[in-house]
Order: sequence, then structure tokens, then C-alpha cells
Amino acid sequence: MTSVPVVVCPDCEGTTFMLRQCRCTAYGDRFLADHDVLGPRREAYRSCEQCRGAGTVAYPCHRCGQRGRRRAQLVVSVANLDTGAIASHQVVPGGLDPHRDPAGAWVVDLSPRVRELAATVGAAVDEADAPSLWLDRQWRPDLPAAVRHELEAHAVLRADHTPWRLVLGRTAAPPAVDPADRLTRLCALADLLLLDLVVEARRQDAGFCWAIRYEVPGSPVPFGSPGWCRDLPEVLAGTDVAKALSGLAERGLTAPARLLRPDSPRPPAAPNVDVDQLERRVLADCVDAVGGDELPGAQAVWRDGRWWHTTLRSGAPEEILTEQPTGQVVRRVRVPVSRGYEPPDPSWLGEPVDGRPCPDCRPRSRLRACDCRLGGCAADPDCPHCSGAGLRPSALHCYTCGDTQRLHQTVSVTITDLRHRVVHLAWQVGTPEVALLVATQPGGKPVVQLPDRYRLGSWAAVLGARPDDLADIDGGQQISKDLRDGHVTLPWAGADPVGEHVRSAGRGTPAGRLIMVAAPPDAPPLAELLRLALGLDLALVVAVCDLRHNAADPLLADGVRWSVEVKPPDAPVRPDDFPYQPSLAAALAWCVECLTDAVAGAAPTDPTAPIPVPRSRPRDVADPEQDLVRLAARHAGQVITVRFTRAGCNVHLHDDDGVELVAAVPDLRDLRLT
Repeated sequence: MTSVPVVVCPDCEGTTFMLRQCRCTAYGDRFLADHDVLGPRREAYRSCEQCRGAGTVAYPCHRCGQRGRRRAQLVVSVANLDTGAIASHQVVPGGLDPHRDPAGAWVVDLSPRVRELAATVGAAVDEADAPSLWLDRQWRPDLPAAVRHELEAHAVLRADHTPWRLVLGRTAAPPAVDPADRLTRLCALADLLLLDLVVEARRQDAGFCWAIRYEVPGSPVPFGSPGWCRDLPEVLAGTDVAKALSGLAERGLTAPARLLRPDSPRPPAAPNVDVDQLERRVLADCVDAVGGDELPGAQAVWRDGRWWHTTLRSGAPEEILTEQPTGQVVRRVRVPVSRGYEPPDPSWLGEPVDGRPCPDCRPRSRLRACDCRLGGCAADPDCPHCSGAGLRPSALHCYTCGDTQRLHQTVSVTITDLRHRVVHLAWQVGTPEVALLVATQPGGKPVVQLPDRYRLGSWAAVLGARPDDLADIDGGQQISKDLRDGHVTLPWAGADPVGEHVRSAGRGTPAGRLIMVAAPPDAPPLAELLRLALGLDLALVVAVCDLRHNAADPLLADGVRWSVEVKPPDAPVRPDDFPYQPSLAAALAWCVECLTDAVAGAAPTDPTAPIPVPRSRPRDVADPEQDLVRLAARHAGQVITVRFTRAGCNVHLHDDDGVELVAAVPDLRDLRLT
């Protein structure tokens, strides 16, 4: 194994800790400070709860992990997902090829290296994923080698927060995104889901920042810059359906809840949009048509099959007081932005939904129901947290309403396959339904099951999807078993089951709307990830637990649970590693989402141990899914963890005594399952 340069950590100078200025010095010796006004001469706050007025605080050095030394090595690996071929390049002092940028600074651009590695494995990659290293200004090519290498080591260390970087590609380059096609697709989906599509431009510095997102009608204009894209085609190229939906609930928490009328006249199925014309119109609206003054921005809202254009205008400044860990209070002033013109209500929006204020939180405050009130108990007068008030400050969302601040009497449910099929439902508190008693909680509370109309799993089957494929459209979180199967735990016998179901379904939803997607996640085959892990000389750890025998018990988890992770080959199997994804596709999708971070975390923690520089030819591997399913069925109710490495696979069985290695075979197909 080749040794790598190990240098003293420049952040802590080998002491394993750092003395840094305390946060209180930013505002000086003041209890109430303005965020934009720095303190005099970086003076410390005398009553600071962190530094006690000293002005400096000791922190453990996180850059070296309190080791005092760091490894001056980076590794860039390029993988072809279609073939499994891997090529890598290591970056160490003395092996750099810096050049001057237009500003005169010395920089190491690794794009050419990534391009060479991609050609070696026959993959098309995005060269924007290639890192760049910036050398200190003291670096010059005529310096002595020892001095140059020391400065180069510092440049490598500044980028070692991701010491092992993985760049993924495929044999054929993905097709370029057509902005017009992408915008047409987003508009059509807005019409299908009964949502607004908002295209927004905001002023920033000398230009504009663009964003495109879905909203429920009545959502306020968000604070701050919407993004970094400089024109509309750029933001369309980087915004797919999932990204446009991300944050939908947070944006619409305080939007008024309204009924839906999905049978109202609908716009054309294929909207006609012009990207250039839309961009010009939005930019033109960023200037006041009367006085010619520059406005904060403008929006175009796709609603009811057409664009509605509006300016954005600044409102009255708002003062926000924030308590700091130092004991100080910082005053921030932010200027809200609102629409200059509100488009008319869409034809599919009905009457307002009745509701009542949430009893367990207070608007515009951090007060939430105290833990002493859990289970419907009265506030404890001797509670150390609330002293009998029943409310306490908390940074968490209100459990009762999810920070919507209201309990709605009706929740609108939308289930879609994100293509052309959709179901709109309305569940209303007080609807008389026949609910069957199916279980009793250990505390005596009855558990009932509502009819098929209230079972999201039944509606997923109507759309041709598996119930386990149901997920929240904003972020892809899996739904609870209760919502899937229509189970309700009643607080007391005789309580309204539909009302309890509505309160559970509507918690934290935008404008009282629960929007679900019924489609399998976009995930690669298990064999593809297995081939990639083996090519990187890492381990693919697959855990599975067959709980299908619990299907008839509403109090227990059911189905087949999965987890898929990429880990170092010697990572231990822990007893508490329980698979939590409801399907293999969901586990694979999550593994892909975390893949680059997992590979970076697989670098050895010992600074004297070098990061591997893997190279691998194309390989074929057998898909182990069916063998895993049979193995889990044989040990129903127990977690089975299989670690796949180049040396073979190890099968671990979890039980009450911990984890036991039960088999070590070259191939899972060699394991006798009968």
C-alpha cells in the first residue's frame, strides 16, 4: 500500500482544538444588538454564557477529528453505471498541474482529469462535478520543491471535507433538456394536480435570480432570494417535477384551506407556452410601469390554463428578535415582499373549509404543548418545563397541527401517478361511517378501520400502483400504515373516527391538502449498485425483514422492509440496523441519493491510511433480489443483513442476543436455502 503525505493540521496546528472568537464579539458588549451593526473593536459581551466575557472559545478541531494530523490526499473516481467500470485519480502534493486564472490566482482544475477518466471507462459525465483546488498566493513554480509541496498540501486540505469524490456517468449521455418541453410538462401537471405553477424573477446585485415552483393558491411570497439561476432556460434545465414540488407544504402552511371542484371546466391537456416571451414579460414587470422605478421582482402564475402576470412589491419592514446561545438578543429587520396583483380564483377552487385554531400552539411564537399534556392529560402544576402553563418553547413543529395553526374540518386528498391519472377526494369531519373494531391499544384505546374510501392503499391500486409505493409528493416520505389501511386509534370509545382520521391526515399539509404520489420510485436495479460497490472495492450492505405475517394486525409493521447502503468492507453490522423502507425500489432510490456522501464517508479515518484508488473493468453480476426474498421468508420476523464484497458475501442474522454471522459464501446463490 502506497504511503501518502500526512501533515500537521493547519486549523489547530496539531493541538487537536481551536481557539476561536466567540459569537458574542460580533455584536460587542450589548444585550440587544442589531444584526447588521458590528460591535466596537470586536469587544466581548461581559455576560456571555459561552465565553464568560473572555472573547474566545475552545472548540474540538473537526477538520482533523482531534487527531492533530491530516492526510493530504484526494481521490476522484469516475464510474460507468452501465458497465461497472471504474477509473480513479489521486491528488497529492507534487502531482498538481496548476495554471493561472483570469484574476491571476493559481488554480488546479481537475476537469481534464475527469474527462480522461470518463473516456477510460466509456462514460458521459457532467464535468461540473469536477473539483478545483485554489493554491495560496505565495505559491510560484520557481519555489523550492519542499515549499511548493507544503503550499500544495494546504490546498488539498482545504478540499478534504470530501476526500473521496465519485462522479457517475453512463455510456450514453442523457438527452439535453428542452426548456419549452420542460415548461409544458410542468404546466400540464399543475392543471392535473390543481396547483399553481409560479415562475419568479428577483433582483439580486446587478442581475436577476430565477425560480420555478408549485404552490397552493394563497401561499405568501417567500423571503429571500429564490435561487442562483440567471435566466429562465437555466432554471428550467435544473428544475424537474420533484424539485418544483419540493417545499410545497412549507410554502403553503398558512394558506387558506378551500374545497376543490375537480369536475369544473379544465384547460387543454397540452398547454402551449413560449419560454422567450414569458421571460421577456416577467423581466418587463420588474420595472414600475408608472414611475419607472425598479421593483424587487415579478411573477408569472400558471392558473386555469393561462399565465397571470404580477409585480412584486416591498411591504413594511418587520422586526424579528432572536435569542442567541451567548445570551444576547439580535434584532433583524426584513422587508416582506407581496404580489402587486392577485390573480382571480381558479375555477376548481371552491368554498372555504371550516376549522378552528390549534389549541396546542400560538401563532408567531415558539410556544408548543408541553410534554406533561401528552395523552390528553391536564397540565402538571409541578412540571419543570412549563410550571403548569401547559405550553413551553420548542423549535419543533406543533405535533397537533404541524404548524398550520388550524384544525381543518375537511382535508382534500389528491393521489396521482404523475403522468395522466389522478384521484381527488374530500374527507370531512362528522361524516357517519361504519368503522369496524380491529384491535385495542395496550392502554385500552380502541382501533377501528374505516371503509375503502378512507384507505389510501385501495386508491393506489385503482391507479395501478402497489400500496407500498405511496409517498408524499413533497419529498417522498412514506405514509403511515394507518393512512394506508384506514386505521384510526380513537381517544375514547364513541369518538368520531372520520374526525380523528382527518386530523391525522391534515397535519402539516398545505391549505388542508394531502397530495400523494402512487408510483414506484425511480431507482436502478440492485445488480447495478452491487456492481458499482464491488468496482469501488466497497461493501453493499442489504438488510431485509419479512413482516408479511403481520398484515392482519394493525398495531404491527407489515410487508417486506428493506435497506441498501454502501459502506467500507470492514464496517460492522450493528444490532439496531433495522430496515425501514417499504420496498426494495425505495431503498435503492435512497441509496442512490446518499451515494456520493456514502463514498466520501468510506475514506479511512486514520490519516496514515491512504484512500483507495480503485480501478475496475466492466463486470457482470447476478441480481440477488430473489435469493434475498427467499432468505427473508425463511427467517420471517427476523432481520437478515447480507454484506456483498469482492471476497464474497456474509449473511448475518439479527435476534434478541445481537447479530450472528450465519454464513460466508463466495456467492449468495451458493447458500442452501432449504
